[in-house]
Amino acid sequence: MREMDWAESRRFLLHGTRTAKVATVGGDSRPHVVPVWFTLDQDDLVFSTISRSVKARNLARVPRVAIAVDDEIAPFGFVSITGRAELVERPEDFLVWTTRIATRYVGDARGRELGRTFIEIDDLFVRVRMESFVGRAEIVG
Repeated sequence: MREMDWAESRRFLLHGTRTAKVATVGGDSRPHVVPVWFTLDQDDLVFSTISRSVKARNLARVPRVAIAVDDEIAPFGFVSITGRAELVERPEDFLVWTTRIATRYVGDARGRELGRTFIEIDDLFVRVRMESFVGRAEIVG
């Protein structure tokens, strides 16, 4: 096993179609974890969601978040991030972000269409400001 620096961790996070598992704190202090499509904006992890979702309600109340992104294929690896989430309701560049995220997962042709669908469904842009990260690669040789 070896440690990844932030530059390598960024490449890992943006490789292929890995999803982020986003952990939030519920109103009853229980953890809640869901996978999300995401991308990076500099050192921030970003995604969209609907304000009625459990994760959005949890983040509005307690903005602390933990995120894990892993590679399920040997030699295995992961990046774990802790940070604070900022929720912005329908920012001016919302379509740009939803399209950029969708395109990552479904390609150019379908990404534009899905980006438009997401701004009809989702109403929040979530920006996670990283406070710390751990990246590990080559866990099993």
